[in-house]
Amino acid sequence: MAATYFTEDHEWVRVENDIATVGITDHAQDQLGDLVFVQLPDVGQSLSKGDPTVVVESVKAASDVYAPVDGEVTEVNDATTSDPSLVNSAAASDGWLWKMKLSNPDQLTGLLDEAGYKAIIG
Repeated sequence: MAATYFTEDHEWVRVENDIATVGITDHAQDQLGDLVFVQLPDVGQSLSKGDPTVVVESVKAASDVYAPVDGEVTEVNDATTSDPSLVNSAAASDGWLWKMKLSNPDQLTGLLDEAGYKAIIG
């Protein structure tokens, strides 16, 4: 069964076994506006919690998306580079950005649950 976590930087993390799928929240894509560019990490790249990992660019601004936990990139969602609006239309599903193998699952305890995330976005 998959568990979903959130960060204060507006990323969601869906964990199944030791693989985390990462994307930005619907709130984040709404704040950014229409996305026009997505730069994904390289498969095999090692990430440390807090590393800027993805760049998303909208008509308003460019933003970094950070690694929520330590791990290694196992897959990227190439569909978001050819169609960045996928992140706008399906932020919590088909608009995921990358998958990573967790190297320290204990870090998940420092993330927010859905209620905690909703509390910080008001």
